[in-house]
Order: sequence, then structure tokens, then C-alpha cells
Amino acid sequence: MGRLIDREELRDKLKTLHTMKIVFTNGCFDLIHIGHIRLLNRCRQLGDIVIVGLNSDVSVRRVKGEKHPVIPEEHRAEILSAMSSVDLVVMFDEETPLELVKLIRPDVLVKGGDYSEDEIVGAEQVRSWGGEVEIFPFVEGVSTTGLINRIIESFKTEQ
Repeated sequence: MGRLIDREELRDKLKTLHTMKIVFTNGCFDLIHIGHIRLLNRCRQLGDIVIVGLNSDVSVRRVKGEKHPVIPEEHRAEILSAMSSVDLVVMFDEETPLELVKLIRPDVLVKGGDYSEDEIVGAEQVRSWGGEVEIFPFVEGVSTTGLINRIIESFKTEQ
């Protein structure tokens, strides 16, 4: 199981991980769904250490709007940390994980298929040091927004 660490702990930890293949992915991970699970399982297949950059509540609001996230950052971090496919979770307040990518210098950067290669933050940097960028296929019809909308609609019909 993984654990939540801050950037200072991450810096120290990276010193001992340099011989391992590091895989990095990031996201809001609000209302975990099958697409998230498959992406994280794929990350596990690609390397020795899986590090997840988790958008803080402040960051999620900046990216997705004031109604987000549904699940608070501490809970999202604990959920991700409990997954066997995740080794480390590090939260970030910025709008993008670029500073984390530069700090971690992953061997593999993974993003979901709802991004094109030129939209993936950090892809250029990862390639510059010889790393790989993998776009994991989008699971059609599955998204946090879709789940939220289905929940809202299902409760509207009950009233």
C-alpha cells in the first residue's frame, strides 16, 4: 500500500529510488471509478514505483470550478494510498503537476486518453531525459462528471 508524503519527504525518498523505474501519473481522482483503477493498474505494470500527484482541493477548484471536488483531499489521498497499485501519493496546489514532474524525473509519465500527447504537462521534459510518455486509453462513458450527473438525475426522478 502507498502512503501520502509531502515534497520534502519525496525529495529524500527519491535519493533511494534512483535505481528503480519510476512511473508518475496525476489527477484529481474525485469519485474514483473504473477508469482510474485501470489507469493505476497500468502504471503498476510499467515500473517499480508508482507515484501519484494528487490535485489539492484548491488546485481542483482552480481547474474544475467551485463545486469541485466532491471528495475532500484528505479522503482522496487516503483512498489512493490504500490501493495496491500506488506506492506514493504527493499532493500539489499548483494548476499543473509540472514542478512535481521536474522533481521526480519519472521514467514513465502516464495520462488518461482524454488528453492528446501535446496537452500532457511534463511530456516534453520526460522525453528530454529519455523517459516515455504513455496515453492510457479512455474508458468510454466513464468519468467523474458523468457519475455526478447520473447521481443528480437519479435523485431528481425519486422526488
